[in-house]
Amino acid sequence: MRVDAACVMPVVSPARAGFGLAALARGLLWLVAALFAAGCATPQLRGSGDLGVVIERATGSIQIVETSGRTRLARITGLGDLSHASVNFSRDERHAYVFGRDGGLTQVDLLERRIVRRVMQAGNSIGGAISQDGRLIAVANYAPGGVKVFDAATLDPLADIPAIDAAGKPSKVIGLVDAPGNRFVFSLFEAGEIWLADMRQPGSPALTKFMQVGTQPYDAMITADGRHYLAGLFGEDGLALLDLWNVQAGVKRVLDGYGRGGQALPVYKMPHLEGWAATGNELLVPAVGRHEVLVIDKGAWAERGRIPVHGQPVFVVARPDNRHVWVNFAFPHNDVVQVIDVASRAVVKTLKPGKGVLHMEFTPRGEQVWISVRDENRVEIYDSESFARLGELPADSPSGIFFSARAHRTGM
Repeated sequence: MRVDAACVMPVVSPARAGFGLAALARGLLWLVAALFAAGCATPQLRGSGDLGVVIERATGSIQIVETSGRTRLARITGLGDLSHASVNFSRDERHAYVFGRDGGLTQVDLLERRIVRRVMQAGNSIGGAISQDGRLIAVANYAPGGVKVFDAATLDPLADIPAIDAAGKPSKVIGLVDAPGNRFVFSLFEAGEIWLADMRQPGSPALTKFMQVGTQPYDAMITADGRHYLAGLFGEDGLALLDLWNVQAGVKRVLDGYGRGGQALPVYKMPHLEGWAATGNELLVPAVGRHEVLVIDKGAWAERGRIPVHGQPVFVVARPDNRHVWVNFAFPHNDVVQVIDVASRAVVKTLKPGKGVLHMEFTPRGEQVWISVRDENRVEIYDSESFARLGELPADSPSGIFFSARAHRTGM
């Protein structure tokens, strides 16, 4: 039997006690009881850097997984509607904050493998972000709209920012990200606006509002350096760009009319712009309603090319070394993943993990990619260099996969 060092307790010898064999037997029984009382059956001491969360969307549950051995450590239930769930992590990587579609915000302890706190903060939420200093959790809401901000340690409410446009109408909030300086940036879908919230005084947010940025911003991302915020537009071809180093210049339109002259296809699933791939001086982004990935020059913010792909791209995710970009697709092509070589801008591999591929996540240094296959109830794991299949983990209708290394990346 293995005994952790922290559980070892001193044993009194029978000679010293002077009670003979009967006393020895009693002493051994006492020792065994003391070992269990000291918590020797609790999970083994471990770090948090290789942990992650797999969302099980149909059952309101999550799996806690570890990437080094590719195993499941625990399954936690009772997280509500996870049909469009996302996750942020505390800066020490111990806690996961799960944002549910039903407005629930749940704090999960990854090491103790339990729910710590849960609050119902709205009627319909669409994701969130954690501040640069790790002290604030912000949640983007569809209903009733707006952003709510909470203390990350206690989930006590700190601020409520209604998303009301100049005409007094409410808007859904999308594309909420963290930015340097304890700021949050987000977009208003119906209003066509981008707001910047300075949270250095959490109880009194300082808001900067940018009007008429484009029709129906539907999702957004921030570059890894925290400088550029880009919102995709569903109601028109183009992107809205805010330079956070030069806020006074306002929002600039880029890639205006990139689909001009072509017939857009029906959109079965909106692209997720958080999954845009930044590869050196270029961004590779999904084209709404097209079987293409757009290549954008980050310096000029101009189109530099298009890469034909298998279907309408949803996530376009770069491997950490930026050599390859992995792409998944909307229905009816959602059983396929393609790999683009960044240098040649060519598709170099097509994989068929199974029906209903929803999300991809690289391990922190990029040697593996984990892929959720919702309709076949499993997570597939591949070697990202050779494309060899390494294994799988069973999961109930898995969707998002989030690894704790995200804690140290802006916009994640």
